[in-house]
Amino acid sequence: MSRYIPENTRQFIAQRANFCCEYCQISDLDSFYNFQIDHIISIKHGGISTTDNLAYTCFPCNNAKGSDIGTVLLPKNEFIRLFNPRIDKHNDHFEIKNGVFYPKTKIGEATIKVLNLNEIDRIIERILP
Repeated sequence: MSRYIPENTRQFIAQRANFCCEYCQISDLDSFYNFQIDHIISIKHGGISTTDNLAYTCFPCNNAKGSDIGTVLLPKNEFIRLFNPRIDKHNDHFEIKNGVFYPKTKIGEATIKVLNLNEIDRIIERILP
């Protein structure tokens, strides 16, 4: 499956996301880096390049996520999938206060962990005007 995403598809994905990262919610206008298109389920894991498997993401989220689809949460060593912006609602899994992400669910906890959403530089970036 091709990794190439046509420009018209990129624009559709960006507009659908209101030009905000679908994971951390930062606007592309407030980010130092250019935004990217993420395969929610990576090609490595059988994902395809269709709009229902693509998300608009900031570089830090996409870089941290890589091809991951989930993580193991301790102490039970249970595998938990990551937040999927096509099937999950952000407010169901996360609460954000003063730029800090708080999980409401195991999916939220797993996503915060893997995407490093509460690294200090990311928190500062979210709260700066």
